[in-house]
Amino acid sequence: MKRSYINSIIVEADAFFNAHGFHLPIWSLWDMQEWKANAKACGEIFSCNLGWDITDFSSGNFMRRGLVLFTLRNGDPAGTGKSYAEKIMMVREDQETPFHFHWHKMEDIINRGGGTLVFELYKADENEGFRDEPFTIQVDGVTTQVQPGERLYIAPGQSICLERGLYHRFYAKAGTGPVLCGEVSMVNDDHADNRFKEPIGRFPGIEEDEPPVRLMVGDYRSLLADSIGHSGDSRSLK
Repeated sequence: MKRSYINSIIVEADAFFNAHGFHLPIWSLWDMQEWKANAKACGEIFSCNLGWDITDFSSGNFMRRGLVLFTLRNGDPAGTGKSYAEKIMMVREDQETPFHFHWHKMEDIINRGGGTLVFELYKADENEGFRDEPFTIQVDGVTTQVQPGERLYIAPGQSICLERGLYHRFYAKAGTGPVLCGEVSMVNDDHADNRFKEPIGRFPGIEEDEPPVRLMVGDYRSLLADSIGHSGDSRSLK
């Protein structure tokens, strides 16, 4: 993905969050100089991969298959610190997050406003394929029976609990507008706890055609390592 395109996506997503009254941490607005000035105090941000995360899942077509995420809080996958995580996302109409499940993480996905969120679900079998049998899930604490692959519509204010081993893909329903999508979960590890049904790239390669307007989680190591040095903080840049 070109950096200029990523920049435009972030600017649009930030305006979308603000329009819904959802405000990000102050450091989400820092420019490069502010990051460098504050880097030694930001061990938790770096070690827990907090911040902007833009992906096209290696599709080359972000509007068809992609997602904007901002990780607000998270624990370290090594098991230190917080045992929970929270994200906010912008999900566009018919913009797919492809089928995947998590081995360790259980999560609630919440429609916090905007359009209608659509889920398609399958239980994973012993070979990590699709299990062809009905199952139950919790929708706002209500036990709900689901057929494999059935579309489940989540309106603003509703939430769905995704247990371990539950394949899910999601997108905003066409004609309803983009969704302000929240996630509350156990510790999130996007490097080791995503099992996608088909091989994909979780983090995009970036063509640097202009400077970043906001740093993403993948930028911290490459752009800030020299500013961090040895801070005395046990949490290191990963």
